[in-house]
Amino acid sequence: MADIFSKEKRSAIMRRVSGKNTKPEIMVRQFLYKNGFRYRKNYKKIAGNPDLYILKYNIAIFIHGCFWHGHPGCKHAALPRSNNNYWTNKIQANIKRDSKNFQILAKNNISSITIWECEINTAAKREERLNRLIADIHLLNLQAPG
Repeated sequence: MADIFSKEKRSAIMRRVSGKNTKPEIMVRQFLYKNGFRYRKNYKKIAGNPDLYILKYNIAIFIHGCFWHGHPGCKHAALPRSNNNYWTNKIQANIKRDSKNFQILAKNNISSITIWECEINTAAKREERLNRLIADIHLLNLQAPG
């Protein structure tokens, strides 16, 4: 299926895709704040510049878009049929970079949690996943060294 936009128009649309303050990030931030968690946004002092970093618990939280980070088995991660080589290389590079960053965080005793966009795209899924997020934070805190 051919793209309905010209190459220039599609390029302009893709340039406008933001990597910060996305709707999923804002939802997670509001939930955490409402539940008493304080965090840093887009924390540049550690690997991967996590979307959220909870200093108190030494936990990095990444809110990943399924398409951009190649969520395995997710229908939202399907690659476009046009320009397939470009997208395959781009997504694979993102996956490789994410993996490297998670390894660096682990070596520095920083726990990481990934929330996928599809896990919070409906009210029911969001409630379940965000409640599990709190449980994960508490569990990681109990397992933390020292």
